[in-house]
Amino acid sequence: MAKTDVILIKNVEGLGAESDQVNVATGYARNFLLPQGLAIPLTQGNERRLAALRKQRQERELREAKDAKELAASFKHLMLVIKAKTGETGKMYGSVTPANIIDQLQEQFEIKLDRRKLHIEEPIRTVGDHEVELRLHSEVRTSLKVRVESSNPLPEPEPAAEGEAATEAATTEA
Repeated sequence: MAKTDVILIKNVEGLGAESDQVNVATGYARNFLLPQGLAIPLTQGNERRLAALRKQRQERELREAKDAKELAASFKHLMLVIKAKTGETGKMYGSVTPANIIDQLQEQFEIKLDRRKLHIEEPIRTVGDHEVELRLHSEVRTSLKVRVESSNPLPEPEPAAEGEAATEAATTEA
């Protein structure tokens, strides 16, 4: 099978990132990468363009890392509050998923994040405070505090019921 070298102009999942020089099947390059504008053939003229692409990629990666660090610093002071339906005993119906957390971040703090940057081992199924890991960049990780509260008020124990229990205990002892 014939192979050819191409320079990627954009990130291609499973193949490489912008400005990478990759060796791919000729048909894949000719029928997909080149027509889609994802790559250019490796020639002497395009080698100069490769240097410019590498410079752009380096600047973009530095900018993304800087933005991720600033965003991580802002998450240290945030407490995300999510309302969830609960039963009379305080047990949640359903769970809080990464999609719920991302929606609430957008709604409460106007922070738009990709769902894949949020890492939860399993969905949150209990009311209370939780820590959620955020992987904002390959070098930047932080945690977000999430408080899950009941959307319907939990019933308070009635003090009259305690008094009645005490009088019943006194009458059974006598």
